[in-house]
Amino acid sequence: MSEQQRASFGGKLSVILVAAGSAVGLGALWRFPYIAGMHGGAAFLLVFLLSVIVVGIPAMLAEFAVGRRTKKNAVGAFRSLSKRWSWLGYSGVLGALLISGYYYLIAGWSLEYFASSLSGGIFSSPHSFKEQFSMFQDSWRPLFYCFLFILMTHFIVSRGVEKGIEKASKIMMPALFVILIVMAVRVAFMPGAADGYRFFLSCDFAEAFKPETIMMAIGQAFFSLSVGMGCMVTYASYFKKDTNMVATSFNVSVLTLLVSVLAGLVIFPAVFSAGLQPAEGPSLVFVTLPEIFKGMPLAAVWSSIFFLLVILASLTSTISFHEVLTAYVAEEFNMTRKRAALVTTVISVLLSTVTFYKMFGVDFFNIFDYITANVLMPLGAMFTCIMVVWFMKRGFMSEEITNGGLCNKRFAGVVVFMLRFITPVLILYIFIRNFL
Repeated sequence: MSEQQRASFGGKLSVILVAAGSAVGLGALWRFPYIAGMHGGAAFLLVFLLSVIVVGIPAMLAEFAVGRRTKKNAVGAFRSLSKRWSWLGYSGVLGALLISGYYYLIAGWSLEYFASSLSGGIFSSPHSFKEQFSMFQDSWRPLFYCFLFILMTHFIVSRGVEKGIEKASKIMMPALFVILIVMAVRVAFMPGAADGYRFFLSCDFAEAFKPETIMMAIGQAFFSLSVGMGCMVTYASYFKKDTNMVATSFNVSVLTLLVSVLAGLVIFPAVFSAGLQPAEGPSLVFVTLPEIFKGMPLAAVWSSIFFLLVILASLTSTISFHEVLTAYVAEEFNMTRKRAALVTTVISVLLSTVTFYKMFGVDFFNIFDYITANVLMPLGAMFTCIMVVWFMKRGFMSEEITNGGLCNKRFAGVVVFMLRFITPVLILYIFIRNFL
């Protein structure tokens, strides 16, 4: 696929929505609000914002620069800049591949619960929600819904950049925000909601500025922006030459934070209104929240709306790592997009099946999660930062950030300084702390 033939995103809004969609995922719906509530509340948001500025945005800009300059997939991008750094592209592709091995399974759960909410079966069952979740996990249905989610992702990616990814993002991201706002307004009128707001938004600076909390804020900023696994490199390869990358990275960061905050304003008032305690992970979304919906008027309606939200958040993420793999296969093996997407889909189906059945007695789910989150993503982002400022020709990043001197001239120097001396050090700190 030549550069002249290569597709590009239509406008500024499309670029922001697509990149934000990659960053917004399942973790934003429960992990960020929970961490904020346990580590200083509103004060944690300030620490998180600082972390986004010094870690997330510079790392994202480094990947944007690599992708837009080369107009290639993750592997081709790094290889065209420097063959000795091509391993960074392979690291990103491997990360996207391993994530697909377990993320589709979790995403499929939301389809099951959406269907069950629509039918009302989740509330008419004689079993508790915890028992229902356990029975669901022990059945064949998780794999069925996993395959269904893969097919949904395949349909969008196979249609191409403009007609598939861009068009879907223009629909799904606004829909996601609308649903979050509707849910936030609904739970605000529930009795006891104030306790949830107090848990999430209390301002405890003593807790927020503890070393452990700062480490968690930096880690959350890094992982929440979807850097280090080829997504931003691949998406940036579809940017136009005049795309303002600084404004894009800022807007993506703001939207990601906004989704996380809105999720907290939905989840915790509802949890405390029901007299329950917040729990992290699947137990919160698939066990605790159905218990809350059960006590609401029109329980099936509100439950369906919420799990539609989960589906949208999941789909925007699965599209991104499917695209990383599809672009790699199409360009490296000279395939059409549709055939490359099919190859990626088949691999995703096989990998998800291996993960679900724990082939050879190995817990691939946790292994894939650990390798991507603790090894591939941090190392990929760290070395990308190092490469673009220490090993590329002088002025590479400044030229990309300023669009050849047309914009953001003052900010370019700040970004380059952070990429040289601050961002990689903080990512290395997170990497080391993950093993201590």
